[in-house]
Amino acid sequence: MFFWKLISISIRSQMQYSASFLTLCLAHFLATSAYILGVWALFDRFHMVKGWTFYEVCLIYGIVNIGYGIAESFARGFENFSRTLIQGDFDRILLRPVRPLIQMATHDVQLMRLSRALQGGLVLAWSLSHFSFSMFSIQTLVIVFSIIGTASLFYGLLIIQAAISFWTIETLEIMSITTYGGLQAGQYPMSIYDRPFRLIFTILIPLSCVAYYPVAILLRHESIPIGWAVIAPLSGLIFLYLACRLWNFGARHYLSTGS
Repeated sequence: MFFWKLISISIRSQMQYSASFLTLCLAHFLATSAYILGVWALFDRFHMVKGWTFYEVCLIYGIVNIGYGIAESFARGFENFSRTLIQGDFDRILLRPVRPLIQMATHDVQLMRLSRALQGGLVLAWSLSHFSFSMFSIQTLVIVFSIIGTASLFYGLLIIQAAISFWTIETLEIMSITTYGGLQAGQYPMSIYDRPFRLIFTILIPLSCVAYYPVAILLRHESIPIGWAVIAPLSGLIFLYLACRLWNFGARHYLSTGS
């Protein structure tokens, strides 16, 4: 209950200037919508990529962008955590009677970034209209699980980026390879990439498990039992759990700025 109260406070503060908020939402929606034009241009030229059609790739695109949009909307506190440490504000957070992880999770919730999730949802709905999936079916369940798993995975990556700040702030840009880079790579079927790249985004960072494999199994691009399409997205939740454990470990060993 307290968690949602903190989020509502952050949201109400943004809604004080509704015209500015709506303008930012529209701008972010248009900016992120440009990505689907890149996917369309690719398939307009080649029609199929590794046996995947444009509509099939749009399923993956929609899932990844919905998940990423949700994650970046509710993880801005973690994304900017290095600045919080540098300015000594984390010391003040530790004095409050609420777990630091919850405080950072509810800090600076930016609803405008859900615009990415909205455009991803529109692309997903449009692509689904080209398939004969029933509303109440295993396919719908898999897609919902995939969205949850993808959002959890990207949220976990942002928490890991914040946790690394407990030890160093010099190499945080490398995390952009896994967050923004993962977003760009995850919008396409993993089968188009070289084996080392696929292994990284399957074992180390299970992006393939939460987005690619569930869709590939549903569309029979992978000869894997359908049950794995439901189980695979759970790897995103496990990844998020491990990221929270890393954060808690760093927070317990934090020695303050000394200021």
